[in-house]
Amino acid sequence: MYKPDDELVNGYLEESREQLVTMEEDLLAMEAEGAGFNEERVHRIFRAVHSIKGGAEIFNFEKIAELAHSTESALSLVRSGKMLPTPDGFRTLLRAVDGLGELMRDPGADDQADNSALIAELGARFNYRDPAEPMSVDASREEQVRGNLRVLLVEDDFACRLLLQTFLSRYGECHIAVNGKEAVDAFRAALKQGSCYDLVCMDIMMPEMNGREAMRQIRALEETRGISSTYGARIFMTTTVDEVKEVFLCFKELCDAYLIKPLDLKQLLKQMEFYQLVK
Repeated sequence: MYKPDDELVNGYLEESREQLVTMEEDLLAMEAEGAGFNEERVHRIFRAVHSIKGGAEIFNFEKIAELAHSTESALSLVRSGKMLPTPDGFRTLLRAVDGLGELMRDPGADDQADNSALIAELGARFNYRDPAEPMSVDASREEQVRGNLRVLLVEDDFACRLLLQTFLSRYGECHIAVNGKEAVDAFRAALKQGSCYDLVCMDIMMPEMNGREAMRQIRALEETRGISSTYGARIFMTTTVDEVKEVFLCFKELCDAYLIKPLDLKQLLKQMEFYQLVK
């Protein structure tokens, strides 16, 4: 339930509105250029809408999250080069940005909003699956993901690490890192060996290098190999309730999901199923 005096929520809304302004400027510039694709601008727009979606999920703005997810799905196709936006596509994306802005102007009415027509238009223009269905995995990774999951578990707390390791080992090979630096080193080594991780499950607050910085470096490593976050490792962050602001920042660095401690393994499995990491 939205509370007008919630400082953290209002900070999210204010920052998101600023991001929407930048998104609109980038979309209009791309439309005017007529080239159909500007990698830097598309990446910036994608990051912005991803962070908006993540914050909406944290603060239970269901309609904002739903529309942001649909917009992100469309942008992921553009970002991967699988589809170039037409003039109608640009206009649909601009309407989605306007729609997100309208929802944020009156967040208290979020649960009463109807995004169905706009979401249907996004789906038709960009030919992606219904946002209520799990996101698809890249075809080249599908057989590997479903056959034998490769997991990097990054956790400095022994009890939490043992719990997750025991659970995740049921689904494949599970490697351990006890801080962010070890995680980045392990991820880099896996990339060099051609044995990429499918899932990184990482604590936010750790010694030497925290999870948010480790995630930023992991995404940068993927980008140097031409792997966008849409088709890269799924990164789930684990955190305490008191670190919600850090979670929002993690979405800006392109994490995929978060889990609140003490961990609920059913929620973890639900996220794994959503991203088709398990059958």
